[in-house]
Amino acid sequence: MVQYSNPPLDLSFAALSDATRRGIIDQLGRGDASITSLADKFQMTLTGMKKHVQVLERAGLVVTQKVGRVRTCKLGERGLKAEAEWIEAHRKLFEVRFEALDEIISEMKQEGRDESAS
Repeated sequence: MVQYSNPPLDLSFAALSDATRRGIIDQLGRGDASITSLADKFQMTLTGMKKHVQVLERAGLVVTQKVGRVRTCKLGERGLKAEAEWIEAHRKLFEVRFEALDEIISEMKQEGRDESAS
């Protein structure tokens, strides 16, 4: 049995599987924000937003910093580089396979034309 596990990717893809967390990443892409302002923007409780932010922090996608009474969130420095590289490698694999499929379909169409012409 082959098992593939990459803990950093596992954590980030699990974190990104939630629409709210993807929305938080989008929001923080526009600028840093406090957990309170994120909770207001997403119309959820402060506790709920803290849980989402903690998941993103564990994945290394978000960093928080407490200044006074305010906890500010910003995108993590590593960004989504590793995730983008993984997706790109698999996108290329599918591209090669679809090109091969296109060739097979073209050959089948040509064979169909040749048979109907004879």
